[in-house]
Amino acid sequence: MALQRVIVYGGKGALGAKCISQFKEKNWWVGSIDLGSNDEADVNILVESGDNLPEQEEKVLSSISNALGSSKLDAIICVAGGWAGGNAKKDLAKTSDLMWRQSVWSSVIAASIAAQHLNEGGLLALTGANAALQETPGMIGYGMAKAAVHHLTKSLAEDGSGLPTNSTCVAILPVTLDTPMNRKWMPKADFGTWTPLEFVAELFWKWSVDRARPSNGSLIQLITKNSATDVIAV
Repeated sequence: MALQRVIVYGGKGALGAKCISQFKEKNWWVGSIDLGSNDEADVNILVESGDNLPEQEEKVLSSISNALGSSKLDAIICVAGGWAGGNAKKDLAKTSDLMWRQSVWSSVIAASIAAQHLNEGGLLALTGANAALQETPGMIGYGMAKAAVHHLTKSLAEDGSGLPTNSTCVAILPVTLDTPMNRKWMPKADFGTWTPLEFVAELFWKWSVDRARPSNGSLIQLITKNSATDVIAV
C-alpha cells in the first residue's frame, strides 16, 4: 500500500498536534505548517508572521513542492486559528486583522495547497465556528473571519473552484474545543459541553480514508453534551 500523506496547517497548536499524533499512529507521512516546529512531524514548514499573504503562500507552496517531489497529498487539515473578543467600540480593526490572519489566511493557503498538491478524491478540511452561523456582536472580528471560512468551504466545493476531481472540501464548526488554554481561561465552565481534541483528530482521519466522509461543501457542527459529541451538518 502506498504511503499516505497529510499536511496539518497549525500543527504546533493543541488540536494540530493531536491531529499529527493521530495520523502518525496510523503510519501516515505528516507535514506541519505553523510558526513553530512539531517534532513529531516528518517535515516542518515555518511561516514568517511578518510576511503578507502572497509572500506566505509563495513560500509555503515552494516548501511543499520541495518536500513532496512528485508525490501527492491525500488530505490537508487546516486547524490554524485563534479567538479574540471585541465589538465596534473596542479594537474592531485590531481584532479583525488578527482573526483574518489566523483563520482566513491559513485557510486560503490550505486551498492553494489543495489545488496544486491534493490527490484526486482527496480531502481538504477547514475550521469554521458554530458561533459564526449567527451574529457575533461581542466578537465581531472572530465571527467575520469564521463566516469567511464557511463561504470559502462552499465555494471550493463547486465546479470551477480549481480543486482536484472528486476531492471533498468540508469545514468543522465546533462550539468549544477542550484545549489546555480554554481550561486555563474558563476553569469553571462545564467541560462536558466541550469537544475533546481526540474526537476531532479521529474524525479527520476517518474522513481522510473516506469513512463516513460528509458531502462536498458541508459545514459540520460538533455539538457536545454530557461528554458525547454529535456530528451534525448545517
